[in-house]
Amino acid sequence: MKSLDDRDIVLVVDDSADELGMLTCALEDAGLAVLVARDGRRALSLVGRVTPHVVLMDAVMPGIDGFETCRRLKTRADLANVPVIFMTGLSDTEDVLRGLRAGGVDYVTKPVAPDELIARIGVHLANARLADSARAALDAAGRSVMAVNRDIEILWCTPQAALLAAAAGCQAPDGLVSLPEAVHAGVSRLIQGADPRRAPQSFSTGDREGLQLTYMGQTGPDEFLFRVADGRRPDDLATIEDRLGLTHREAEVLLWISQGKSNRDIGDILGVSPRTVNKHLEQIFVKLGVENRTSAAILAVRTLTVVSVN
Repeated sequence: MKSLDDRDIVLVVDDSADELGMLTCALEDAGLAVLVARDGRRALSLVGRVTPHVVLMDAVMPGIDGFETCRRLKTRADLANVPVIFMTGLSDTEDVLRGLRAGGVDYVTKPVAPDELIARIGVHLANARLADSARAALDAAGRSVMAVNRDIEILWCTPQAALLAAAAGCQAPDGLVSLPEAVHAGVSRLIQGADPRRAPQSFSTGDREGLQLTYMGQTGPDEFLFRVADGRRPDDLATIEDRLGLTHREAEVLLWISQGKSNRDIGDILGVSPRTVNKHLEQIFVKLGVENRTSAAILAVRTLTVVSVN
């Protein structure tokens, strides 16, 4: 059994004493630490003192309902990535969508089956840890990346992306990084019309700000990843091409290699065969003086990081 300090903390928000009692017993038997709140207001107060690892949220409660409580939780930077699982007797598709739009990652219908709920909690905790690890790796590499939802609200961003956005004037009065409404339509078009088989598509916030957002793909039900760059500087492709002395096609191949794509994936994206991709790789290895794709990818990332930081 884990000690209290080592256990994952589950915040259960429900106005039913019977439901709270049943869930508390089941969750504690599974080795989880449990916090309870009888309504949304108490839940918001509680997270100001303790940060849970996952939240179980009743959708229908007096006062602040579960949907609004979830929305308010997600405005806090320390809770933005905490999974919220809705518990509801509502089964209409629109009600489910309301929960997802509010920031939830999943829902279970009442009466709740404890074994199923505990299994779902395990999956979402594991996913959250993987996402946190990926963001930490991006932070450590100095990469400029941000994630937005369909309403073009920033869900999270690496420190380097926040600095670039703030320098470009993309900052709300409260000091939080926020994309201006003037660019929302352009970013939405990228999300809705992007073809994953094509090279990443970019959108500039304008000459004055000089911020370039490059759509990298969808990473969650309502999470879309963008690479952030100073629009007044060369983009990543041009940087790799110029700094490493590669042809345009070689630079394209290396950029996709640095993003973990296989030869087959790159071939599909660029419209060439995997064998052609491998031929380009052979030339890249010779030009860069490296022996394998991992070394080439590391050199590409270092090159882009130096340009981003300078």
